[in-house]
Amino acid sequence: MRRARLVYDAQVSFEENDKSAEQNVAIYRRRLASLEAALERGDIDQARFEEDRLELDRSLLEDTEDLKRSPLHSPASGRLVVPLVAVAVVIGSVAWYLQHGAEGDLAIYEAFQESDSMPTLVERLEQQAERQPNNPNVWASLYPIYRDSGQGTAALNALENLIELEGRQASLLAQKAQLKFFMANRSVTGEVQALVDETLERDPREPTILGMLGVQAFDGGDYELAIDRWRRAIAGMSDSSSSEALREGIRIAQQRLGVAPEEQEPIAQGPGIHVSVRLDESLQGMLDDDTRVFIIARDMAGELPPLAVARVTLGDLPTSLVLDDRHAMSDEASLSQVSEARLLVRVTSSGDATPAPGDMFGDLDGVAVGSVDGEPTEVVIDRLVE
Repeated sequence: MRRARLVYDAQVSFEENDKSAEQNVAIYRRRLASLEAALERGDIDQARFEEDRLELDRSLLEDTEDLKRSPLHSPASGRLVVPLVAVAVVIGSVAWYLQHGAEGDLAIYEAFQESDSMPTLVERLEQQAERQPNNPNVWASLYPIYRDSGQGTAALNALENLIELEGRQASLLAQKAQLKFFMANRSVTGEVQALVDETLERDPREPTILGMLGVQAFDGGDYELAIDRWRRAIAGMSDSSSSEALREGIRIAQQRLGVAPEEQEPIAQGPGIHVSVRLDESLQGMLDDDTRVFIIARDMAGELPPLAVARVTLGDLPTSLVLDDRHAMSDEASLSQVSEARLLVRVTSSGDATPAPGDMFGDLDGVAVGSVDGEPTEVVIDRLVE
C-alpha cells in the first residue's frame, strides 16, 4: 500500500508512452498497400482482394481490442480496508479467547503464585469458583485442600461439581467413595457400596477403591485380604507417597499375622507382566541345570534399553514370576512406560549378553503391560541360536 503511488505513476507513464496501437495500424497500412499493389498487377482478382482485405480488417480490430485498458483506480483506494481488517482480527481474536482461551486457568495459577498462606489461597480460589463455576480446574484445586483440612462437606461439594463437569470417571467416583467412606467413620454404607460397584465396573483395577477396600478388610481383622487388596492397589499407583503408606499398612498386617515382612513376596511396583517360562521337551538335557536364563522385556520398537531383566537358572524351569519396575536396568527405561512389550527368554552357557551359537531362546510379541493378577503369560524356550 505504501508503494501504490509509485506503481500508479509507473503504469500511467507506460500507458501514455505505449505505441502498440500505432505500430499495429502502421503494419495494417503496409499490408493493405501490398494487397492493393497485387490487385493492380493482376496477381489477385477483385473477389480475392475483398476477402483478404476483410481478413486484414478483422485482424486489426482484434489486435487493437486487446489494447483497451480499464481506467486506473486511485492509489489511495483500499487504504481504509487495512485498519478495518486489523480491528476485525483483534475483535475476533478477543472473542475467540473469551470462549476458548485459558484466562480462567491463568487466574487460578496467579492465585497459587501470589497467595502467601493457605487461608488466602482458599479465599482466592473460592472467589474464582464464584466467577467461573464451569471451570473444572477450580474444583480440582479446591477439593484436595478441603479434604486434607478436614472440611468433608466442602470437599464433597467440590468433588460433586467436578464430577458434574468432567463426567462419571472411575478415578473421580473412587475419590467420592473414599471420601464418604471416611466421613462415615470408615464404614461401607449403601451409598459407598453403590459407588464402589460403579467404579469397579468401569475400572476393576482402580487403586483408590482397592486401597479403601483394604482399609475395610484391615479394620475387620481380615489381614490377608487387606494385604492382597493393598498390593493390587500399589500395582496401579503412580503416587510414591501413597504407595509407601500402603506398604507400611502391609507390614503392619504381616506383623499381626505373625509373618516377618522379609518372608513375604516382594511387592510389585507399578504395572507389570506375570510371565511363566518353560523349556520345550525337544531341548531337554542339552545344557546343565545351573545354566543362566535371562528373562527380558523390551519395547515393541526396540528403541529403548531393556525395560526389565530377571535371571534364573535352567534348573528353576518351569517357573513363573512378575516383571515390573523393580527389574528395570535404568531410570530411562521401565515397563511402566509402555502398554505392550516383547518378551525374550534366552538360555546362555557363556553368561554373555550377546547371543552365541548353541544358546536357546523363545520370545513372544505384543504382551500387555498392566495388572499382574490372573493367569501368567507363557513363553516357551523352543529354538537354538545357530
